[in-house]
Amino acid sequence: MLTCVIRYHIDPIKKQQFIQYSKNWGTIIPRCGANLIGYFAPHEGSTTLAYGIYTIDSLAAYESYKARLSADPLGRENFKFAQKEKFLLREDRTFLKHVSTPHAPLVAL
Repeated sequence: MLTCVIRYHIDPIKKQQFIQYSKNWGTIIPRCGANLIGYFAPHEGSTTLAYGIYTIDSLAAYESYKARLSADPLGRENFKFAQKEKFLLREDRTFLKHVSTPHAPLVAL
């Protein structure tokens, strides 16, 4: 299992457009074959960094997922929305493999 972390640099004036873009992926990404963990918009601190995080079985599965995503009508529509509104200034993808042992949840004192 791999975790894909997408780091976005967004136009802070267009944060609401990024939020709409993120919400749109909520049904598209799972339908195309990835497990969406979520999208995260700036709240405090940096006004330009945002993240999208999902898991996928392998890089081969990622290639199939990308093909389904680019063929998906709503996926294409969401990509066009981002291009039209120009709120994404940059995006970087990193694939991470979980290597630590799960820990017990913290207990409130």
